[in-house]
Amino acid sequence: MPISICSSSQYLEQRVETEYDFPAAEMMQAREIICAVRESGDKALIDFTRQFDGAKLDALQVSREELAEAHQKVKPDLLSALRSAAANIDAFHRRQIRTDWFAEEGHFKVGQRYLPLNRVGAYVPGGTAAYPSSVLMTVIPARVAGVKEIYICTPPDQDGNINQLTLAAACEAGATAVFKIGGAQAIAALAYGTETVPRVDKIVGPGNIYVTLAKKELFGAVGIDMLAGPSEIVIVADDQACASYIAADLLSQAEHDPLAKPILITGSESLVYRVIDELEEQLLSLPRREVAGRSLKKQGVAIIVSDLEEAWPLVNRIAPEHLELHIGNAWNYLERITCAGTVFIGPFSPEPLGDYWAGLNHVLPTGGAARYASALGVDDFIKRSQVIFCKDEGLRKSAAQIAALARAEGLEAHARAVLIRGKQDEAPQ
Repeated sequence: MPISICSSSQYLEQRVETEYDFPAAEMMQAREIICAVRESGDKALIDFTRQFDGAKLDALQVSREELAEAHQKVKPDLLSALRSAAANIDAFHRRQIRTDWFAEEGHFKVGQRYLPLNRVGAYVPGGTAAYPSSVLMTVIPARVAGVKEIYICTPPDQDGNINQLTLAAACEAGATAVFKIGGAQAIAALAYGTETVPRVDKIVGPGNIYVTLAKKELFGAVGIDMLAGPSEIVIVADDQACASYIAADLLSQAEHDPLAKPILITGSESLVYRVIDELEEQLLSLPRREVAGRSLKKQGVAIIVSDLEEAWPLVNRIAPEHLELHIGNAWNYLERITCAGTVFIGPFSPEPLGDYWAGLNHVLPTGGAARYASALGVDDFIKRSQVIFCKDEGLRKSAAQIAALARAEGLEAHARAVLIRGKQDEAPQ
């Protein structure tokens, strides 16, 4: 049987909320890499790229000629699809743009300005695989937010090259430059800067465990979007749901990683066994069946609930990265869901629709972080600056109360800074 079956109570008894478990050896290695990059800069980056990626680099930055050549070699139909996806992502994120505001509050005028970060770094997984969609998902929201400089780091293959479609995506998205650097060393380079790689204000994008460990270690030296863990999908389905669709969607996440979590929640035991049959059949022809099979066996579970009312507290407890609703009148239940990265409603809204096409961001909180975190978006690339103006009579009117609060906290200088302005003879004319 490819997945286990249990009740909601059994699931909660056996599993606690996910906590990131950072192995000590890997953490130590990430710290050593960070220190080496901080001390030796480009030399350390070149050495680590040779050690971990097997590539001997003459230059860390992808040249303009390499970018142009890659863009030209992409097949027209694939380039068209890339542009359509980029347009959808751009349109979705433009709806997130905030505007400055100011308001009169008695003698005060207060407000808030939204300012883009100056420089950001986007990490894009690579090496043996290509993730042009991650380029679009990280670079486009930054550009929409108004970020002036957007740098991509992605590991090269053994020949020192970056996938052509990844480079084409960088061109289409509007990246400032692309560097042939992966792993913890890429995060360190973006955080501290080297002779070639500029120091950035914030780093976004998913990666392997060393990328995550480096982001954890460097938080504070640089802004970090999130600590991404293995992919997750929870599917809530009723007895009318299509078993083949559900199996396909569970596999779409299981093929990512043996640690990916594919979960089905349903009140129909018969659906569970239909899904299991479909999983076994679809696995046979799946190129990444070994990875997907391990994910299903180790992490996959079908949770049988008494009714849909039992499902929603469980969903919010799990707080999944992806949540699919294969139930009748699904829109009626949307308000019950308070913790999910992205909600896919209906049988014709599969998870890859969000990954590639609809414009939603696929960089999402994992490991239960959807309880407090959100999808990557324009807000991740802006900062808020508060503004206040007060008329002299307004401050004088409030001075005594402000001073009382300051003195209650033992901050006499705060109180005096307000009270001194209440002296008419010392006030500027």
